[in-house]
Formats: sequence, structure tokens, C-alpha cells
Amino acid sequence: MVIRNRSELQEVHAGLLDAVTSLRRRAHVPGLSLAVVDRDRLVFAGGFGAADLAGGRPATPSTAYLWFSLSKLVTATAALRLAEEGRLDLDAPVGTYVDHLTAPGPRQPTVRQLLDHTAGLANPLPIRWAHAAGDGAPDPAALLRRVMSRRRAYRYPVGESARYTNLGYLAAGEVISTAAGRPFEEYVRQAVLGPAGMHRTGFAYRPDANAATGYVRAPRAADPVLRRLLPAGVAGPRHAGHLALNRFHVDGPAYGGLVGDVLDAGRFLRLHLGDGEIDGTRILRPETTRAMRELNRKGKPFDHGVGWFRRPTRGRGDWVEHLGTGAGFWNIMRLYPDRGLGVVVMTNSTSGFDVEPLFELLVEAPWS
Repeated sequence: MVIRNRSELQEVHAGLLDAVTSLRRRAHVPGLSLAVVDRDRLVFAGGFGAADLAGGRPATPSTAYLWFSLSKLVTATAALRLAEEGRLDLDAPVGTYVDHLTAPGPRQPTVRQLLDHTAGLANPLPIRWAHAAGDGAPDPAALLRRVMSRRRAYRYPVGESARYTNLGYLAAGEVISTAAGRPFEEYVRQAVLGPAGMHRTGFAYRPDANAATGYVRAPRAADPVLRRLLPAGVAGPRHAGHLALNRFHVDGPAYGGLVGDVLDAGRFLRLHLGDGEIDGTRILRPETTRAMRELNRKGKPFDHGVGWFRRPTRGRGDWVEHLGTGAGFWNIMRLYPDRGLGVVVMTNSTSGFDVEPLFELLVEAPWS
């Protein structure tokens, strides 16, 4: 981190501490980690509060969180890498790669439409698409086939307004696996995570991970309902006003399965700030990464590009972003291409909160 003088450094740190403390108090966030990057380096990283309330373990920049839907950005990047390798046709019907993804009627969705949420797929609530970390992982292909066999998996007109769907990225994972000729997770590690230097991020908790405990803030009376809703073995002990969650993994790695820290997430942002290149390693062509940020698919509540989206906000400026939210965790990753900055915030809170004051402070700080 380079700031012009010591007084500016102290001012930024004091303002950031106040902003995070206020945010955590208002939203009852146990722990929060964040990173700010520019194209060339990490410019700031910090941890605030507790990664685990019972043990008093602090949140740090190296604390591992479930990424949930931030994973979709990595999935989209992997798909475009595969397309650049000539092994995936983004404009081919998805049924070309996975036959049970064929839509009823003459109009067929393309791979690109899976990635920009215009394929017309429904978005079933994925609350039980998870399993305790100690249990064996179910086959995502079987999950996809089961969900697609239900009535109205294709719920909206193909190729029209963008409608956010986890199912679309679950399908994209199987398309990538088929085109790559290997498991989805293996291709993502080989094509994106490894080359980007994201060595602490994967599709399971590392044995040595300083992992955040996920929390659901709810009254004690809600515990029986939450324990019935959550998959077996996920609900843990109570700590004050929070129900703790035991470590778990997401069943569909392509739509939400990554686990890692803000430092690796920062490297991913650097990859996209660098238009597909990080530390001399090119993963995507510049024109490909720039096209991903074009939010030319209008929808509610988000306008979409490929992977990236933008939601309505009171904040100023031009950016693209993605959220990663679910039981126990609430995360956001935002890219400011014109400013050359990226910001990621990860928390072990289920409830969302207003990030705009914090983000405005971070992007207006005198990083140089």
C-alpha cells in the first residue's frame, strides 16, 4: 500500500475502521475481511471482528469463506478460456454438449445465454443444494438432471430479458466439463485458479484453512425450523443471537462452490483489471475480458454481462460486480475498470447490508 504521507495513511485507517465498525454494529456482522487491489498489486487488506465467535478467533485477510455465487465469475472465466482454446462454441445450443438441456420448442438457448442469464431457466431455491463438509460430495451432473426433469425448468422466453439463475450456472458447469473432457473442478484449477496464483482457493476447505464459521442471526425459537430447512449436519451450536453453521460445501461447484480468502479473490480482480493478464501470465485475451464487462442484457434486479452484473445503487461511478450470498456468508466483489481498482468484501453473516459508504471510502482513498 502506497499513500502519499503518514497523515493520509492514519486518516484512511481511522476512517476505514470507523466505517467497518459502524457497518458491523448495524448489520450484526460477526467478522469481515476485505481487500483492495489495483492492476499490479494488493494495495490494502484487512480483517475485522471474529472468524469464530465461540473461540474468539479473529477474521484476517487469510480467513477462508464460502464464496457462494462469486464462484460464477470464475466459472464464466473458465468457459471463455475454453472457448479461446477452440473447445467450446459459446453460440452453440447447450443441448449440443448436454442433451437433457434441450429446451422445449424450436428456440434453443446457447452456452453464452447460460452465462448471461438469458437462457430462460428458472431459479429454484438452492437451500438444500449443500452437504456437510465431512460427507461425500454428490454428483453435480445428477443434481442437474434431477432439477431439469421438473416441470418448467425452462420458465421464460429464451434470449429475452436476463433473469438471474443458479440453475443456469449449474448447467454451465456440465457444459464446461463435457467440452473440456474432464471434471469441471479439474479444468477450473488448471485453466484459471493455478495460472492466476489462487493457490488457497478451491472447491473444498483446505485442511490448514483459517476458516470462518458461518452464522445465521435468528432468535432461539427459530432453531427448530432452521435445523429442518438446512441439510443434515450443517446446523451447529448457538452463540448468543446467532446459530453457528458447521463447515459445509455447495453441491453445485460451478454456481457457488469455491472456498477461499480475499487475498485470492483480489488476485482474480487483478486478472480482470489486467484485461486477462496477471503477473505476466495471460489467461484471457484483452477483448474477451472487456466484453465480459459489457452489461448489455437488461433484467431485474440486475443488468448482466458474462459473469458480471450491476444492481441499482445510490453510489456514484461506473463499475461491475457480483454478490455471493447464502446461509452463513454474504460477500461482494466489485471491479472499477476506469479507476483501475477492485474491491472484495467477505463476511460470515447471512444478512445483507449497505456497502456503499464503505466502498466509497475505499475507492476514494489516496492509493497510488
